[in-house]
Amino acid sequence: MKVILKENVENLGHIGDVVKVAPGYARNYLVPKGFAIEATEKNAKALEHAKRHLEYKKGKVLEGAKLLAGKIEAITLTLAHQAGSDDRLFGSVTNMELAEQLKEKGIEIDRKRIILAEPVKHLGEFTATVKLHPEVAATLKFAVTRAE
Repeated sequence: MKVILKENVENLGHIGDVVKVAPGYARNYLVPKGFAIEATEKNAKALEHAKRHLEYKKGKVLEGAKLLAGKIEAITLTLAHQAGSDDRLFGSVTNMELAEQLKEKGIEIDRKRIILAEPVKHLGEFTATVKLHPEVAATLKFAVTRAE
């Protein structure tokens, strides 16, 4: 089944793309959530008219992602964890914990968008990548300190 995307859908396409998907995926997920419309002759003509609006929306989403990336890169988080005498943590720092810290700072990010290169299991300063948009990724700096 062919659908026209109204939103950016990860691993599928961007706003305005015509993509072929399984009928159940379109009928049960994409269309009800408002992420896509069926690619019929009528909708294709309406798409040509709506393309300008979609381009504007694309630009606005990209601009918002760039602003958010600037805010994230300006922040350095500090996390206090219990650690042994050799500076190894009891457990590890997770993307869920980083998302909670960002939320406390007023930036709400889905934890799945925060990517740690490897699990953080010792004290020190680290970075994580935050994928905000297919074209925009921010670098989040954080330090892990010993909890008293």
